[in-house]
Parts: sequence; structure tokens; C-alpha cells
Amino acid sequence: MSIAKKRLSPEESRAVALEAARLILIEAGPQAVTLKAVAGRVDRTHANLLHHFGSAAGLQKALAAYLAETVCATIGKKMTESPPGERNVREIVDLTFDAFNSGGAGALATWMAATGNDDALDPIVDAIHRLIDGMTPDAQEKRLMHEDTLALVLMALGDAQLGGPMAEALDLPRDTSRVLATELITGRIANFWAEQGEKPQA
Repeated sequence: MSIAKKRLSPEESRAVALEAARLILIEAGPQAVTLKAVAGRVDRTHANLLHHFGSAAGLQKALAAYLAETVCATIGKKMTESPPGERNVREIVDLTFDAFNSGGAGALATWMAATGNDDALDPIVDAIHRLIDGMTPDAQEKRLMHEDTLALVLMALGDAQLGGPMAEALDLPRDTSRVLATELITGRIANFWAEQGEKPQA
């Protein structure tokens, strides 16, 4: 069902298009995210979408940024609701894995890279950088968070691509990679604060 045509600001028009692209991604996969498909979904012309995104590759990059900003905003909210020592690491792991799996970010990033968009992960990395840099002024803690994010994103991306078949082949529960990611990050955080000789502050 298309969205009824009405006068929208450029920002609103872009947001509507990106939400439509997200739904197409989840429903039909990254190869279905085209200017024509999104234009049909939101009852706009191909030229209108071309004006906003420039090309199908531009649309896909904007969609990757949109997905990343959405999940980072959710993670940021979760992190600010509790002090560092009391954060639910598994909840953050699940949000990240879900974004790459059921949310389609993993398939989108893989498709973009496979079709020659070499900076496919840049929007995701940029969103994560802004999240981390806005949360901790301490250089050492910031480095820890960057390292943990690297591991988490790579694990989430790999799980989205091969997690199901690998877990089945090894006769392991489907969420094993999430459990391992949680244990890795929790242990690294504990070691960091032990080396600092202090408990994390609220």
C-alpha cells in the first residue's frame, strides 16, 4: 500500500523514503532497495528520489546511515539510563545483533560491498563514533569502547551472514554468538576497571 501523496518538506520526504526503503529491505532483501521500488512505495516519482539520493548506491548508503542512527539512538538511550558498572551488556549485544540480522543492516552492508560500494560500512562506523564520542571524554575508556564496538559489529555482521548455519552445523544454540559477545565485552569491561583501580562512576 502506498503512502498518500501530500506536500512534504525535503526532510520529511527523505525520512518517508528511508522508512519505505527499510521496510523493503526487511521484506525483500537489499537487492530490492531501488529508487524505483521506493518511489512506488511512497507514491513519488523516480526523479524525486533521484533528487534526494542521487543514485541507488546513494539511497543504500543513506539507508545504512538511517539504520545505524536508529539503533545507535536506542543503544545510547539504554546506556544513559544506567551507570557504566550496571549496564546490561546482553541488551546492547541483542540490539546490535538484531540490527544486523532481522533489521537487515548486515545484508545491506554485504550487498553494498559486493556491488562495489567500498565505503558500505562508513555510515555505520560514523554513527557509532558519534555515539561513543558523545558518551565518554576519557581517552582510555573511549579506546576500550572503540575496540569492543569493533568486535561486536564484526560478530554481529558475521552472525547475520552465517550464524544460523554455523550454529546448526556445530550443534550449538542459535544465540551462542550473542552469549560469547556478551561474555567477551563484560570481561573486557571488568578488566579495564580493575586495571584502573576504581569502580565505574555513574
